Amino acid sequence: MSRQPTNSTLVYSTLLGRICPACGRAVKGCVCRKQAAAPAGDGIVRIRRESKGRGGKNVTVITGFALDEEKLKALAGELKRRCGSGGTLKEGIIEIQGDHRELLVAELKGRGYTVKLAGG
Repeated sequence: MSRQPTNSTLVYSTLLGRICPACGRAVKGCVCRKQAAAPAGDGIVRIRRESKGRGGKNVTVITGFALDEEKLKALAGELKRRCGSGGTLKEGIIEIQGDHRELLVAELKGRGYTVKLAGG
């Protein structure tokens, strides 16, 4: 009879799919991610361009929003449509494909955010 070590955790179930390692529930029904608070920032939205680890392709990265997950998801969708390109929202960080820094600075300043260009 095979015994599992006590330090192992279930990460996938054929019945439920991916399992959250923190709360042990299906990722879709995870309670710990919903309880995680938005990262507290200094009130300044920072926009930078990244290409490292992306095959040489530029991505505009926007950080520093003090919004909850739903509002941030809606804002990311609006900004992607404004730029006319794709993107994603990962852990409170908005990534938009391409270099759209100047357009996003103007758009976010128009919405009342304090915006800074970060990086070189």
